[in-house]
Amino acid sequence: MRTSIATVSLSGSLTEKLTAASRAGFDGVEIFENDLLASPLAPEEIRARCADLGLSIDLYQPMRDMEAVPADVFASNLRRARHKFELMGRLGADTVLVCSSVHPLAADDDALAAEQLRELAGLAQEFGIRVAYEALAWGRHVSTYEHAWNIVAAADHPALGTCLDSFHVLSRGSDPKGIEDIPGEKIFFLQLADAPLPAMDVLQWSRHHRCFPGQGGFDVADLVRRVLHTGYDGPLSLEVFNDVHRQAEAGPTAVDAHRSLLLLQETVGVTTPPAPVVPTGVAFAELLTPDAEPVAALLGALGFTRAARHRSKPVDLWQQCAARVLVNTGPAGRRDGTSLAAIGLESPDPAGAALRAEALLAPVLPRRRAAADAPLDAVAAPDGTELFFCATDRAELPNWRADFEDVPHESGSGGVRRIDHLALAQPWHQFDEAALFHRSVLGLHGQESVDVADPYGLMRSRAVTNADGSVRIALSVGAAPSDDTAHAQHIALATDDVVTAARRFREAGGRVLPIPANYYDDLAARFDFAEGELETYRELGILYDRDAYGAFRHCYTRTVGRVFFELVQRDGGYRGYGAPNAPVRLAAQHTVTGG
Repeated sequence: MRTSIATVSLSGSLTEKLTAASRAGFDGVEIFENDLLASPLAPEEIRARCADLGLSIDLYQPMRDMEAVPADVFASNLRRARHKFELMGRLGADTVLVCSSVHPLAADDDALAAEQLRELAGLAQEFGIRVAYEALAWGRHVSTYEHAWNIVAAADHPALGTCLDSFHVLSRGSDPKGIEDIPGEKIFFLQLADAPLPAMDVLQWSRHHRCFPGQGGFDVADLVRRVLHTGYDGPLSLEVFNDVHRQAEAGPTAVDAHRSLLLLQETVGVTTPPAPVVPTGVAFAELLTPDAEPVAALLGALGFTRAARHRSKPVDLWQQCAARVLVNTGPAGRRDGTSLAAIGLESPDPAGAALRAEALLAPVLPRRRAAADAPLDAVAAPDGTELFFCATDRAELPNWRADFEDVPHESGSGGVRRIDHLALAQPWHQFDEAALFHRSVLGLHGQESVDVADPYGLMRSRAVTNADGSVRIALSVGAAPSDDTAHAQHIALATDDVVTAARRFREAGGRVLPIPANYYDDLAARFDFAEGELETYRELGILYDRDAYGAFRHCYTRTVGRVFFELVQRDGGYRGYGAPNAPVRLAAQHTVTGG
């Protein structure tokens, strides 16, 4: 299906918004009136710019407070409408959005509303324009799509139809089943938005907290299926009012927006892109650093050994059982200190995973590699982390491990078995985009978002995982732009005995993050422990949590650059990440770093 996006969904000037929409692959746009009013371009120039970019102008919006008003107000409305219809002719737009009235003088009179909308549609028809009447969720008298459709049906004019907006339908709790009773040719336009499910005024909710489909709590796919069942053949268009999008760069936002529509079309069965190839494990985590020495010391204390060296690049492989960490001292690492730059994901079909990524607007990254290097495909996550699709130790497929030459080493002895999960701090404006990316491109399942108290504000966190938990990635973001670098990345290492692993780490010269005594006093009040158990945790800086499935014991190393490690022990099927302990950990890290 054709795709469209409202210019209000993107940041920047109208020219920047149109360029971003075109580059992201949209077919058309809705021109938001304020964007046109603020543009130095004449309507004819905007029309030409859209044509050059391959964009149709699918809707001009919004026209407000038109119906069920006193006669003198309606006469003024018609004068205003005539001017707007002339402007739309210059712009090349043939459909206008009319929102249900919130005018203080609007009457609760459906017959009057139908009569005035019929007259408005008659005037629009003279200009070759259609009127799409939409129920605002906060409309003075018309606030549901059923009510708006009843008025349109009563007006019975060929140039008058309805506009359905998923936010206005679903935020009211309306049953979308009734959409199937509307003739498809009378649905003039479909606007899509998702939203989280907070308790707040619906107008505030609409104007500030909408998001792209798949990023919120609405069942947008069900609504779209019902609209398509009517025979609707117009575009799927996004109208998203969101404070974050208004401040973020338009280009990436447009890509994220179009990706949400591609996923939505796949969900409702309109398109069949390459199927998701869900990763089955973590092959490696790659650290980029200007100084390998402190990283090597930390890995050594954790029981890792330097097992191999890349044949053509300054990259070392450190390994302990199935846990692998690459340490890259290339020139790029000299900019930002030590950081988690890449993740290798075990894939049952690396080529298929790359095709899926490209279909979902995440093209394979160009790589500098020697002729003998394995042809390893990687894509960039929204935060810039490179994700490699790997097939380790599978003879029939290229193996990244073959690019490394073994060096003499002993097996690691820190008790670490594998990488349990990775935690990635997101840019403040890309949290929802990152969750959608990992779900749509990688086929991971998104868990519920949680808020964690930091000493300097709130941090949002959301984990994405595969079915068996062999791949877990925790995404986090601070509450404001200034929090971009406040929260470090970390690599969590799975062990069967965190007490023994923590002792070995400390005896090898490693330093655990010190945890305040007050935390352990609280643990004593909340849980029963065996004799001496709590004292051991206090000694080693081990934190504890429990859910319905089991227990979780974990401790943290000090931070090197922007990276630290976590030793974790999951017992009995524990599914979480120790979120109740995160405020304590964050406060301790601020104390240690002097933050």
